[in-house]
Amino acid sequence: MFKINDNYLKLPGSYLFSTIAKKVNAFQAENPDKTVIRLGIGDVTQPLAPVIIDALHSAVDEMGKAETFHGYAPDLGYEFLRTAIAKNDYADRGCEIAADEIFVSDGAKCDSGNIQEIFSVDNKIAVCDPVYPVYVDTNVMAGRTGTYDPKTEMWSDVIYMPCTAETNFAPELPKETPDLIYLCFPNNPTGATITKAQLQEWVDYANKVGAVIIYDAAYEAYISEADVPHTIYECEGARTCAIELKSFSKNAGFTGTRLGYTVIPKDLKCGDVMLHSLWARRHGTKYNGAPYIQQRAGEAVYTPEGKEQLAKQVAYYMNNAKVIKEGLQEAGYTVSGGVNAPYIWLKTPSGMTSWEFFDYLLANANVVGTPGSGFGPSGEGYFRLTAFGTYENTLAALDRIKRM
Repeated sequence: MFKINDNYLKLPGSYLFSTIAKKVNAFQAENPDKTVIRLGIGDVTQPLAPVIIDALHSAVDEMGKAETFHGYAPDLGYEFLRTAIAKNDYADRGCEIAADEIFVSDGAKCDSGNIQEIFSVDNKIAVCDPVYPVYVDTNVMAGRTGTYDPKTEMWSDVIYMPCTAETNFAPELPKETPDLIYLCFPNNPTGATITKAQLQEWVDYANKVGAVIIYDAAYEAYISEADVPHTIYECEGARTCAIELKSFSKNAGFTGTRLGYTVIPKDLKCGDVMLHSLWARRHGTKYNGAPYIQQRAGEAVYTPEGKEQLAKQVAYYMNNAKVIKEGLQEAGYTVSGGVNAPYIWLKTPSGMTSWEFFDYLLANANVVGTPGSGFGPSGEGYFRLTAFGTYENTLAALDRIKRM
């Protein structure tokens, strides 16, 4: 008789955004006359930039000719894209990352979930609280998190690093020593950031205790303040302790096109074993590479035209963030985020729980957001709104909220 991986049965409920989708679909079925505005999931709404569309069309044409057709992609990704990434995202920032230390994939979500496979199940993870649910859930699936306590909504073998208003929604170094540390800056869901000096403390700590930092930099393009690092490799010593995850979804609108990459420096080792080699083995065995068409589109992101066009899209979303933040503040809400990230983190009013406010907002304003408790126990009493909607819908949502 076959057996299942019963770690999946330990997961409470369904994935956060699946739960939200079910609740919204049920509301719309009962209220077909209502127009719902979605400011919950972090999905972009602006079309792909013209230079990216041109690159996609050109690559599609190549695939229609025998002399320019491409089959399986190289394991790590095409040289043209990895070279562009190494130059623009790292060398131009003074960071030492080689093209062959970059692994191209179909998105940072997959990589953030799969990266734990190269580590022993005995490793102890530390996560910010609140945090992107994929980090914890995929470690649950692997059997690394112990038992779940429904009362505290915490796992026995996970080190939680509370990110509260008192800490400016940034984590403090944990008292218990972890093996794997998940950090995300600019942060999802709170929109918080830390300075380069603060990030250097984490790098120094990881090297001191022998931990690996898994650094999610998916929202790097939205940084506007000078002292906020764009990559962990701006910090001295990061090559011996950090893995970085990056995405084309938020900076270039590839949520439906799918492209991302992971950086594992060859200096990052467990004894004599390079983690780079382990991830390369996993990549080559389980993955056939992001499509050539998408990788040519990714290359266009780094052209002068691509940088100019995408800067305008980022500015569009950050203007939405400004509108949401200022509008909520005018309405009397306690708000943070929205400066270096396209997320607004607000305190729920009148002592409501996160899910109570979700239901209240949906019923009375027909606006969808994300309950903070879905990101971890310290997210209770908070709520996330995204700036990725259209400008018109953003204005309409704020007007509805103010009239509640």
